[in-house]
Amino acid sequence: MEDDGVIAGYAMLVDPAAIGRLAHVFVEITLKSQSEDALEAFEAAVLDCPDVMECHLMSGDADYLLGVLVEDMADYERVHKILARLPGVSRTRSSFVIRTINRRMALAF
Repeated sequence: MEDDGVIAGYAMLVDPAAIGRLAHVFVEITLKSQSEDALEAFEAAVLDCPDVMECHLMSGDADYLLGVLVEDMADYERVHKILARLPGVSRTRSSFVIRTINRRMALAF
């Protein structure tokens, strides 16, 4: 399956709570412009944010959906300030995970 490109890689799963990352936050980002240059600038900058665990270009109201892991609300304030200053950001909207019900890391086939 590796030779066929089905297996994209291998990873070690770390329990975020074990390293003090107790809060999981989803952040919707809306940019001022959706031009190719604006998207590229934002995407390049967000790759340098170690607290951002995932970033998805989205359809709908927000341009991007980010998954962020932080220690607590004070730590999220620090991260929020960084995200708000990324190139082209006009609006952020945050949703805090209360409890994770299911999180699959493998596809069944």
